[in-house]
Amino acid sequence: MIELRYGANPHQKTKLVAFPSGKEPLKLLNGAPSFINLLDALTAWQLVKELSTATGMPSAASYKHVSPAGAAVPKEIDEEFKESQFLKHTDFSPLATAYVRGRGRDGMCSFGDAAAVSDTVDVSRAKFLKTEVCDLIIAPGYKAEALDILKRKKKGNFLIFEMDPEYDPDPMEMRELFGIQLTQERNHRIITRQDMTQIVSRNTNLPESIYQTLFVAAIALKYTQSNSISLAYDGQIIGLGAGQQSRIHCTRLPCEKAEKWMLQRHPKVRELEFQENCRKSLRPILLIHICFETH
Repeated sequence: MIELRYGANPHQKTKLVAFPSGKEPLKLLNGAPSFINLLDALTAWQLVKELSTATGMPSAASYKHVSPAGAAVPKEIDEEFKESQFLKHTDFSPLATAYVRGRGRDGMCSFGDAAAVSDTVDVSRAKFLKTEVCDLIIAPGYKAEALDILKRKKKGNFLIFEMDPEYDPDPMEMRELFGIQLTQERNHRIITRQDMTQIVSRNTNLPESIYQTLFVAAIALKYTQSNSISLAYDGQIIGLGAGQQSRIHCTRLPCEKAEKWMLQRHPKVRELEFQENCRKSLRPILLIHICFETH
């Protein structure tokens, strides 16, 4: 059982996370979570676990308010990405690379995010996360040195969850809302290559990298609040519209975000200079504003 710091809002006093099945697949290794922290962690975990299974690669997601801010699998980090994200180096482990790319989609939305990764957290991953504004991480395990690094983050208050990768929940899920209990079959529909056989492009001989990107787009969309649309490129989300009342706005939002992501890579944008006292965590956010104002 896990005791929450508070509910969805600070005035909603605490409460407990129970495990009705008797199994305890989720462990809290550090910190005191809120209700939303748990929602983000558990939803993000499902995304990265499914994405890793589908692609056979480590996967990572950056979550905010129960929808992904970004998601990715490992790919080579090119010079444009390195400069646009103000990275000092790119010699990350594959797992760290996946998160760096996933978080790099939108520094504004990932500010104070919930991080999820499919594999055991290594030192490379922990060192990168130590420098970012992030509220929590969920993973199937942690190297001892990596765990020690993360436990010192946020003055010792960083939330660290460990999830049993073998846990398979009951096919039915329940939620109580306004004193009324709702029950439905859990969305355990697995997205596979069979869902990608209807190719509408003239070239039907798609390389494996395209399928990996399609998996990122489709699986991220599965774990996004409807209405939603996702755009992916080179194994990472570059635009996602989540939880909008209008499908039109769900289309506009990811297109605008994808446009900003592309603009950040433009040579003229990368040549911009920042004052020395401008924090690293704010620079990608400021770039997004600059891209929009100058476009």
